[in-house]
Amino acid sequence: MHASFSRSEYRFSLAGLLLAAAMATAAHADTTPPVTLDRAPFGTMADGQVVERFTMANRHGMRVQVMTYGATITAIDAPDARGHVADVVLGFPTLVGYTRDSARGGLFFGATVGRVANRIANGTFVLDGQTYHIPRTEGTNALHGGRRGFDKHVWTVENAGTTADGASVTLKLVSPNGDEGFPGTLTTHVTFSLNDSNELSLHYVATTDRPTVVNMTNHSYFNLNGEGSGSIENEMLQVNADSFTPIDAKSVPLGTVAPVAGTALDFRTPHRIGERLRDTDPQMMYPHGYDQNWIVNSQLSPTPVPAAHLWDPASGRVLDVLTTQPGLQVYTSNSLDGRYAGPSGHTYRQTDAVALETQHYPDSPNHPAFPGIELKPGQTYNETTLYRLGVQPVPPHHP
Repeated sequence: MHASFSRSEYRFSLAGLLLAAAMATAAHADTTPPVTLDRAPFGTMADGQVVERFTMANRHGMRVQVMTYGATITAIDAPDARGHVADVVLGFPTLVGYTRDSARGGLFFGATVGRVANRIANGTFVLDGQTYHIPRTEGTNALHGGRRGFDKHVWTVENAGTTADGASVTLKLVSPNGDEGFPGTLTTHVTFSLNDSNELSLHYVATTDRPTVVNMTNHSYFNLNGEGSGSIENEMLQVNADSFTPIDAKSVPLGTVAPVAGTALDFRTPHRIGERLRDTDPQMMYPHGYDQNWIVNSQLSPTPVPAAHLWDPASGRVLDVLTTQPGLQVYTSNSLDGRYAGPSGHTYRQTDAVALETQHYPDSPNHPAFPGIELKPGQTYNETTLYRLGVQPVPPHHP
């Protein structure tokens, strides 16, 4: 006996099959990671070391590229308010651009900076009664870790993969005792993580076998209107800080803390970066723009707190920076002088980007009143910075 189906039963059966197929497709889609991860060679160093670059991309148009040379962010692509995707950090299309910059001393494009970021006055500090000397790389100052800091090493890949939450890459560098004059063998890990909410997290971990000092940051140059688009003077900046650490003519902190109120450094409410960029206050004249350390409100929090909010009215892109670090160096790319061109072919000049460097205060080892950066055996240096990209509407007067 053969079964027969009415037309209505056939339609019901077909609908059921289509529904089952749709559910199967959805189930399959659910297994697709929200963030993909690709790994590829990026170039070779003069000594034969292969440099790799990792690309993390989520479903909302955000893409982050990180290379093993200098644990460097080479690109951050993000959509604007109109859906157009562009790279929002300065950099170079090939490894050669980065190594050429390093050979000239380095402007640290996107690099992980250490062992001690920012300045150490006279390249000298005392730890446990012993004096240490770091190569002076900026006049009388040691800047960003000496002649061959963390930005000029090829890091090893400790781990790379995807999870249900996103993708991450962990890079490792072992800095031996005496490296650039610093005491102790320091084992460092930096984990770059991207999720599907357009959040890039940088997690720094370090341990040592003898007392040392550690202060790490990332030196990405941001231009929310897109790499190669020109000056960031019209971008709106807000900094969650009521005070800052005043500097001398060599850009070294005086060891004091001052309120931002009434100064060109008052970004407690949003201001155009260019609004007071050429203020005659000596604090602005010394570094020829912004290059000072703000004291983040709610500093030394175990979880990241808001440090800065950047908005580009032309594109609608927004960047929020949250951190566990107590300080934020705002730097308006004052040293860019036309020597370099980026992937767009645009020649980089002063104010073409702003760096938002989360950190402990500059020259901390020489100022006991500042939060300490000493790390002892058995302790773990553990800091996190979060970059959150988003959009808000473009004002009507912007095309």
